Amino acid sequence: MQKSIVSREYKLFLSGLREARRRAGFTQGELAKRLGQTQSFISKCERGERRIDVIELRAFCKALGVDFVSFVTRVHKRLGGTL
Repeated sequence: MQKSIVSREYKLFLSGLREARRRAGFTQGELAKRLGQTQSFISKCERGERRIDVIELRAFCKALGVDFVSFVTRVHKRLGGTL
């Protein structure tokens, strides 16, 4: 398994994260405020410069009003997984 931060799989994950933010109608700055972070933190996460762990992902989902399990399930399916 490739461990690069820029793997195809991680790019698909980041794409889903950006889509979730946009669907929720938030700018990076607005999401940053909800998370108690800076806009540059969100930008770095979305570009893959900073890797997100599962606890941070849960916080992102909560701030966006997105169900964590549903988000992970969508990413899993995008990666070709089946449940």
